[in-house]
Amino acid sequence: MATKRDYYDVLGVSKSASKEDIKRAYRKLALEWHPDRNKSPDAHTKFKEINEAYAILSDSKKKEAYDQFGHAAFAPGGGAGTGWGPGGAGPGFGRQGPFTYYYSTGGQQGGSPFSGFEDFIDPFEIFEQFFGGGGGFSGNRGQRSQPHPVYEISVDFMDAVKGATREIHVPKGEAGGGTTRKTIKIPAGVATGSRIRFHEFDLVLSVTPDKRFQREGDDIVITQEIPFSMTALGGVVEVPTIDDPVKIRIQPGTQPGTLIRLRGKGVPHVRGSGRGDQYVKIQIDVPMHLSKRQRELFEELERSGV
Repeated sequence: MATKRDYYDVLGVSKSASKEDIKRAYRKLALEWHPDRNKSPDAHTKFKEINEAYAILSDSKKKEAYDQFGHAAFAPGGGAGTGWGPGGAGPGFGRQGPFTYYYSTGGQQGGSPFSGFEDFIDPFEIFEQFFGGGGGFSGNRGQRSQPHPVYEISVDFMDAVKGATREIHVPKGEAGGGTTRKTIKIPAGVATGSRIRFHEFDLVLSVTPDKRFQREGDDIVITQEIPFSMTALGGVVEVPTIDDPVKIRIQPGTQPGTLIRLRGKGVPHVRGSGRGDQYVKIQIDVPMHLSKRQRELFEELERSGV
């Protein structure tokens, strides 16, 4: 039987790493090795290994047991008595149709896949939202008698930042039982890893990146090229936003890499009112080929000391 890798090595952190360091390392690796994104033959195994390591190291009691006993702490009859490992109540992964889903069975109160494994199931910020037609999730998770599936769907960048209504088909009952149609509302401002909760299941979103807009939290950054002459003379240029294009003034003497802030033109906050900002990063369009007259003008500028 293959030897399990050290959980700290799996996540690439030291034993002295903080809980936030562990979470940050997990988030990066989980996104990199998710089987829906990474098509390597060993992506599924790697993804399970990463999640297993995080489930242990993110829990202070499990981490303490692991530091003392190693992997033996979670084997049958091990020192920690957690039930993790062969025959234990570990989480699992599956796929049906266009969705990736997570589930957990056995050992947990009421069969809830969340009890004791909240961070494992959803390491990202979780927010409560509702589907069209009512519903939502409330009450004690432990009261559920069936596993609560979690599906992942992809949404376009603009649907994520502006909100949208989508019609989806989710599995109905056991595998092979067909699907049922649901109309869902995607709140404005969601990001990859955001979770929408329904009383029957959860949806975790994967947002397709946009070629123009780079998202940093609720702020947006774009790169805008301007003519070489505009850096010296100034001028007005039109730039895109997630709403409508706006015109901004370029001040004379603007340097490459300058950031111009457009207040309130970023992504709506999922929780609360308001929006982030948009930043326009100035890049100079240096001409690769000059006409004879343009070369003469630049030579005159050079002789004048500019």
